[in-house]
Amino acid sequence: MVKPRQLGHLVLRVRDLEASEKWYSDVLGLHTTNKRPGSMIFMSARDDSSHELALVSVGADAPGPENSRVGLFHFAWEMDSFEDLQALYEHMKANDVEIGGIGDHGVSLGVYLFDPDGNEIEVYHELPQDEWEVAGDLFKGEYPRKLEAEAVTA
Repeated sequence: MVKPRQLGHLVLRVRDLEASEKWYSDVLGLHTTNKRPGSMIFMSARDDSSHELALVSVGADAPGPENSRVGLFHFAWEMDSFEDLQALYEHMKANDVEIGGIGDHGVSLGVYLFDPDGNEIEVYHELPQDEWEVAGDLFKGEYPRKLEAEAVTA
């Protein structure tokens, strides 16, 4: 069977294009790769990608995400190391980013946050596969490090 290589990009509808561009740049460190003024902005964490995230303007009065509707729950950005995740987490706290919680998934540790439009995002670090402790459910167990002494579950 033929299958995709990887997820290429995600497109989000946002109320304020420029404010969202600034937020994704300031909070997650993404850079803008291309713009269609007033309608779309393309952003990436990588230097070798046209974009991993595209933002589309839908206007200031657009309703926000709803928990009981079919659609996107969250999307996630993988960090290179636990130390990078910890640094980003401290950066988010210092800049009053809305944090929804910390999720320990055994093989990974994630921080859940919300963008200005209420879209949920996860930033996470995943252990190398040879460090996974697989005994039944892959996502049971405990990640070997903590971001804080007392972790909040998401």
